[in-house]
Amino acid sequence: MKRLVALAMTVCLVGTMLVGCGAKESTSETKVEVNEAAESTDETGSTESVDTASAQAASGNVTIWYYWETEGHQKALSHIVEEFNSSQSDITVEAKYVPFADFKKQLSIGASADELPDIVILDNPDHAAYAAMGIFADLTGRFDVSTYYDGPVNSCTLDGKLYGVPFGSNCLLLFYNEDMLKAANCEVPTTWEELQQVAEACTTDTVSGFAHCALQNEEGTFNFLPWVWSTGASSYEINSEGGIKALTAVKNLVDSGAMTKEAINWTQGDTMHQFIAGNLAMMINGTWQVPTMREEVPDLNWNVAPIPMDAQQASGLGGENYAVIAGGNEEAAIAFLEYATSEETCLYMMNAMGYISSNSTIAEGQFEGDPVYEAFVEEMNYAGARGPLPEWPDISNAISLAFNKVITGASTPEEAAAEAQSTIDGILGN
Repeated sequence: MKRLVALAMTVCLVGTMLVGCGAKESTSETKVEVNEAAESTDETGSTESVDTASAQAASGNVTIWYYWETEGHQKALSHIVEEFNSSQSDITVEAKYVPFADFKKQLSIGASADELPDIVILDNPDHAAYAAMGIFADLTGRFDVSTYYDGPVNSCTLDGKLYGVPFGSNCLLLFYNEDMLKAANCEVPTTWEELQQVAEACTTDTVSGFAHCALQNEEGTFNFLPWVWSTGASSYEINSEGGIKALTAVKNLVDSGAMTKEAINWTQGDTMHQFIAGNLAMMINGTWQVPTMREEVPDLNWNVAPIPMDAQQASGLGGENYAVIAGGNEEAAIAFLEYATSEETCLYMMNAMGYISSNSTIAEGQFEGDPVYEAFVEEMNYAGARGPLPEWPDISNAISLAFNKVITGASTPEEAAAEAQSTIDGILGN
């Protein structure tokens, strides 16, 4: 059955390789084998065995593909896989690391060769494109997502049907160096105008006042779209008053020297490392960076705040989803997902990775007493999703090309917005 989608997948998805949001910064480690010795079950606090009806009815092998490069993420997944395997004898799960740059290509090749996994963990804006190809199993009525946040569930939904389960969510906030702002006699900016002023005041020969990842790919689009949404414009209205205003705001930061042009070469991880090295006073970045920052620079005096806004508060919804491959070992895959999304196991994964649970009943108490994470949980109420739309990757490419041309000076905001809109309208048939 996996071969049924092979031709469509190959034609539509080969060569489409984007960088998504989340913790994908490179480390010296490239893979942590999932069959390494499992850590103590005390780490998750979960000793429950998998004895649900679905687990009892399911058996066989389940393969998971994931793209996380961060060692801690790999170890966390390895741990829950080993924990699940040890808790019952009917299902054996194994996980395979596929580099993010190759993830979509390998998924497409796997469809052609009938070598797909049973579960994939993928960036949520890519979900609709694969669901539209028929590669994912319909989980409507087979998995309960009634307590999950609407945004993550919507990213798994196409034409009213559920084609996945939210893994975990994250969003974006403004990170700021408290000492640098204090030395510049500045308060935390809340508006675009204040951001411009504070960024300029904090800029020196060695420090840029502000930056965010501005790569020409999905990662860059993720960081730029809150500018557009803050004006009230949608992702599909770049050549609007709001879209042009957003592009102009970024241009003004770059032209003043307060935002470095080097941001077009920085991943979100690169941006974080510039911040913790003292080369940035402020940055836009996500939840998943917090564990690394606390571990690597425990004495750095930093905090978070909502992204400075124009007309309304806005942030970007990031994170990954689980998807079950149609025609694979669906029942065993669902049994594993029931285990992986149970409260104690979910909390272990979310806390290890710096993610917010997509299940609102878990997220509400997840970070009690931690003001940084609590700020991110609050920001989930203002986090917009990219798409969901099968054509989103092409729309994202048009948006990221627009702000890259503005940052480098290759186009004016008006020119870049018009070019992007022409592409977007062509894709949407407007």
